[in-house]
Amino acid sequence: MAKEVSDLTTIDLFSDEKRPGRPKTNPHSRSVQIKINKRNQVKRDKNNGLKRIEFKVHHSLFEQLEQLAKTQQVSRSELIEALLIESLAAQDK
Repeated sequence: MAKEVSDLTTIDLFSDEKRPGRPKTNPHSRSVQIKINKRNQVKRDKNNGLKRIEFKVHHSLFEQLEQLAKTQQVSRSELIEALLIESLAAQDK
């Protein structure tokens, strides 16, 4: 029986072969890459005029927001922004 490179059903024939993993194209470790990506995301958001807001809500309210966002096919962030805009516009009237 000849050994074919494309034949992977006979594992014992390929036990001595080293298979390359994901190529390492970045000199930084994964944790450093994540920090750099986050920093770049914050810069992009700032350039787009976005500001981060964090707050805690009860689990039931979170579930309602999540369901409404799915129904309207928008992200939860977009939904909350739209609700805040509507609320502020109603107060101005």
